[in-house]
Amino acid sequence: MIPGGGQPNMQQLLQQAQKMQQDLAEAQEELARTEVDGQAGGGLVKATVTGSGELRSLVIDPKAVDPEDTETLADLVVAAVQAANENAQQLQQQKLGPLAQGLGGMSGLPF
Repeated sequence: MIPGGGQPNMQQLLQQAQKMQQDLAEAQEELARTEVDGQAGGGLVKATVTGSGELRSLVIDPKAVDPEDTETLADLVVAAVQAANENAQQLQQQKLGPLAQGLGGMSGLPF
C-alpha cells in the first residue's frame, strides 16, 4: 500500500456524513415549520399544509357551500389539499434534494 495513496480519510468521510445528516435534519425541521398553500375553485377553497405535508388549515368561502351539492364542495376540498401537498413536495425537493443527493453520493458509509 502506498501511504495516503488515494485512500479517503475515514475520519473526514464520517465527519462529512455527520454534517450532511445534521443539515438534513435541520432542513426537515424547517420544512415542518414552513407553511404552503393550495387552492381550488378559483380560491373558493384554500388549504394550508406544512412543508412536511401536515394539514394545518382549511378555509372554505361561503359561496362554495351548497347544501344540495356537497359533492362538489368535497371535490374542491380534496383538490385544494392536493394542490397544497404538491407545493409542499416541491418545497421538499428544493430543501432536501441537494442534501439527499450528497448523502447518496457517499456510498459505502455505514448509515
